[in-house]
Amino acid sequence: MRIEVVSDVICPWCYIGKRRLEKALALVASEVVPQVTWLPFQLNPSMPREGMPRVEYRRAKFGSVERGRELDARVAAEGRGEGIEFALERIERTPNTFAAHQLIDLAQEQGAGAAVVEALFRAYFEQARDTGDPEILLQLAESAGLARDAVRSRWADAAASGRVAQLEESMKALGISGVPTFIFERKLSVSGAQAPEALAAAMREAATP
Repeated sequence: MRIEVVSDVICPWCYIGKRRLEKALALVASEVVPQVTWLPFQLNPSMPREGMPRVEYRRAKFGSVERGRELDARVAAEGRGEGIEFALERIERTPNTFAAHQLIDLAQEQGAGAAVVEALFRAYFEQARDTGDPEILLQLAESAGLARDAVRSRWADAAASGRVAQLEESMKALGISGVPTFIFERKLSVSGAQAPEALAAAMREAATP
C-alpha cells in the first residue's frame, strides 16, 4: 500500500502521528504491505534561513508566552502516551526546515528515509537540537548512513531544491493546509494525529477494490 505522510519535522503532532501510524501498521500487518513516503510541508515557509528564537516565535504565533506554554503542556501529555518525552522547554530556536526536507528527499532515494525522519524528530523534540543548523543535519545524516558530501551536494543542487519546493506546492494544490496528513493509495486521506484504529480503518478502506 502506498502511504504518503505530509509533515513538517518541527510539527509535534507529526511526531505523535508518526507513532500512531506505526501502531496502525501493526494492526493491519497481516493485510497491508506498506510503502511509506514522507512529503514536505513547511509550517513556516517565510522563516528566516537561520531560524529565530522559539520564545519570540511562539509569542508572535500565539499572542503570549503563557499561551504557548499551555499548548506545549498539552502536546507533552499526548506525547507521553506515545512514548515521546518532549523537551519543549529546552528548545531554543525554531528552525527553517527546508534543508531538512531536502535531506529527507535524498535519504528516501537511498533507502534511509525512515531512519532520517526518526532522527530529525528525535533530535529536535527530545534532544532540543537545532535542526536548522547544517552541521547538526550532517551529523544526523551521517548517523543514518548518508555521506556528508552527498548531503552538501543535494543542498547545492538547484534542480533538486526546486523539485522539493514543487512537491510541497503540489500538496497544497491537493487542498492540504495542515499536518500531519496521511494519504492512502491516493484514494483517501486522514488529517491530524488520529488514533491508530482510525488510521487502520482508513487503510482497510483504501485497500478495498
